[in-house]
Amino acid sequence: MAKNKQTPKAHRMHVKQGDTVQVISGHDKGKVGEIVRALPKLSKVVVKGVNVRTKHVKPQQEGESGRIETFEAPIHSSNVMLYSTKEKVASRASYIINDDGRKVRQLKKTGEIID
Repeated sequence: MAKNKQTPKAHRMHVKQGDTVQVISGHDKGKVGEIVRALPKLSKVVVKGVNVRTKHVKPQQEGESGRIETFEAPIHSSNVMLYSTKEKVASRASYIINDDGRKVRQLKKTGEIID
């Protein structure tokens, strides 16, 4: 008997779209960029200028020429770390409740509040 295929549950990630992150592992280790897109169901993120791939696109219509496109492929969220542009250092995040009663993210190394 075949099992029911369900959509994967969205994972809770430590990074969001718009965050500045540093890649901590892989062939792009050390690169810093902004998160363009977050994919919580896959627990992956797309970072600007990181994991750049090339795709050869065939011509679709008569007379049109083929082309080579470059794009950023997703990388796993565990391979990126939040980055402080002021202090130029990568850090883990802690969650604190500020004076307004809102839960915000704070960098462990610098104490800088992100949200």
